[in-house]
Order: sequence, then C-alpha cells, then structure tokens
Amino acid sequence: MTNDADKAHSKDKIDVSVGGTVLERYFTGKTEAAYVADNTLFLTADYVNLIAFETSDGLVLVDTGMVEAPKIFDEIRKKTDAPLHTVIITHGHMDHAFGLNPWLEAGEKPRIIAHENMTRRFRTYMRLAPMNIHINRVQFGMEADIHWPDKEEQFPWPDTTYREQLTIRVGGETFELYHHKGETDDSTWVWAPERGIVCTGDLYVGMLPYCGNPQKVQRYAEEWADGLEAIASVGAELLLPGHGHPIKGKDEIRKRCLITAETLRSIVKQTLEGLNAGKTHEDIMASIKIPEHLAKEPYVDPLYDKPEFIARAIIRRYGGWWNGFSSQLLPAKMADQSKEIIRLAGGIEPLVDRARELIDSDPALACHLAEWAALGAPDNRSAHECVIDVFNKRAESEIALIARGILSHAVRKSQKALATLE
Repeated sequence: MTNDADKAHSKDKIDVSVGGTVLERYFTGKTEAAYVADNTLFLTADYVNLIAFETSDGLVLVDTGMVEAPKIFDEIRKKTDAPLHTVIITHGHMDHAFGLNPWLEAGEKPRIIAHENMTRRFRTYMRLAPMNIHINRVQFGMEADIHWPDKEEQFPWPDTTYREQLTIRVGGETFELYHHKGETDDSTWVWAPERGIVCTGDLYVGMLPYCGNPQKVQRYAEEWADGLEAIASVGAELLLPGHGHPIKGKDEIRKRCLITAETLRSIVKQTLEGLNAGKTHEDIMASIKIPEHLAKEPYVDPLYDKPEFIARAIIRRYGGWWNGFSSQLLPAKMADQSKEIIRLAGGIEPLVDRARELIDSDPALACHLAEWAALGAPDNRSAHECVIDVFNKRAESEIALIARGILSHAVRKSQKALATLE
C-alpha cells in the first residue's frame, strides 16, 4: 500500500534534528509530506501539521487541516493508496478539524474519533460564526471574506468520543488517546507505543503555549502543564506537533515538555500569588517574569502568545473580569472619556504631539494618547495619522503574533477612517 520508491529518496525525509523555531513553518504557503519514520507520514500544510500512520488495515490520520485539504489529500495519495481507516481530531479548531471533505468525496468512510467536548465546541461555533469571523480578522489581519461553518452538515461530527482515555487497535497496532485541557477543553494527544511516536496536537508547539488569547474562549494553563508532563512520561522517541518541527530523542522530548510545563506553572503561581495579595490586574500582569533558566530556552519564546496574556486568562478564570479600579466597574464609554481628555488637554494637537514624543520611550502610553485622540475626534486626520504611526511602530517591535495582529488592527481602522475623510 505504500509507494516504496517514495520512501527511498533522501529528499523525501523531513529533518527531525533538534532545533528550528515554529514560526519558520507558519504561513509558508507550502503543503508537503514526508516520511519521518517507517510508515509514518508527516505533513506540513501551510501552517498546520498532520500525521498519517500507515497500518495493515489502512491509514490512521491525526488531524485533517482545513484550507489546504485538497493538497493534503493529493500529497498523501502520492505516497500511499491505503484506505482511510480512522481519523483522530486532536481538537476542534478550524485548522485541525475541517479538512475531511476531499476524503469523503473520494468515497472514504473513516471512523472519526475526538474528545466528547468537541461536539459542544462545534455547536458553539454555529451560534457564534460572525463573532469568530471578526476576531480572526483582527488577529490575523484578514481582509478577504472568511468562511466560518454555521450549519450542522458543515462539521466533522465524531462518531466515537471518549472522556479521559481511549485505546484503539488498528492493523494490529495500539493507539492511545489521552485528554488534557489546554488551548481548548477538547484536546487530545495520541501515543503510538509500538512506534515510540507521540502526536501532541497543540499541547506542544515549540513556543510559549497559546494559553492567553485576548479575544478567545478560556484556556487552561494548569491542565496544559499536566498534559505536557504526561507526554514527557511516556518516553517517546519522536514527537510530532500540531505546528512546527518534529522533535527527535527521548531526552530532548522530555526536557522540552517539562520546561514548557514549568514555565506555565510559574505563570500560574505568580498570578495566583498576585490575586491572593489583592493586587490589581495590571500590577499582576506587570509583575510576571519567566525565570531565567526557563526563559533562555527558545522553545518557550513568546512568538504567538505572551506571559502577561496568560496571566490575564488565569485571572479571568479564577478572579472575574473587574480590574480593581472602581471607575471601571460601570465606566463611561471610551469615546466620551476621550472627548473629555481632549477638552482638558486643550485640543487634539497636544495629545497627538505628546503621543509622538513618547513613541520610543513609552510606546504603551503613546498608544493610549493616540487612541484617545482618534476616539474623541473621529473626523480628525491628524489623530488617525498619529494612530497609524504609533501603533505601527509598536506592532513592528512586538514579537508575539497575537499582540502584533491586534495592534495592527488599530492601524487598519484608522487607515479606513482616513479613506472616508478624503
């Protein structure tokens, strides 16, 4: 069932040596498949990874992709004509779960396995499709139309679900599925003991975990750490993540998972200590520091999320949304606050001038001043030009993709406002 000629070519091998950062594989525009172990295909589809295990009963596919689904199907079919036996969805996010259509159109009828919470996630997606379109446009700077499923027939509903752990046998091989909350409450990681391979979904991605997204539903830092520690304990020789490079070597896999877990636990500990001390949310966020022995490791770099965002998510989970400032409990609208600030400043220009003065020395405060100017005087060109310059400068200096996306959203809003003023 496997095209042995394909396996024989060295160019068909993906480097699984230690090293490489995840963002090197983000948004590459490429779809490629290669063998990383015997009968084990690893696919990179633009920015998400999939794994296809070849067995004597057919393929076991871990995740399905989304936008690149037809290319994924074609790439796998270049390597093997084995039937699709089982699909395991590691979590219900769009980039991992919504690429089955080409397989179904080809007549495949796989068993679909996922955690029991995934069905609830899909029903929430149906209720909040417009919101999800909006927040992803903000986060990723998407101006084109985005399709978000909102009908039952558009979802890959699982026919087999589990709660804590599930063991399946396909082609005489064992595949163990484990649930740990993390980026989602429906996360699954897969252990193939006979192969010594673990598929982590988004529980391990080679950077600071995506545990504090400012626009999205609750993440679970402590349970995420639990999951990483469990992954470390199985003794895998090859780790295949949902994003980024494969990791080879039992010791290296264990080290990376445990360091990442320790980083999350450090953020949790500092955040809860701040809550117990009665600190305001902003003081807690400002005080979060990753210990040096952890921060030096490149695989916990804040390339997508930020430690302070994770702290904010922990606060939201345990301490509510009120930030500790009484005026913020029932606040005036930001536009009304901004108009009053402009009046007190003596007009727009003092705010704009001061924002530009602070753009290098205090970019956070510069952003406040620029945004107040634009909100309080939405028809003022100078205010929007200031927003564009200040927020662009701050976005360019920001490492984390989420932060960069949201800061850039302010730029796009003011650019659109300027276009209407011409």
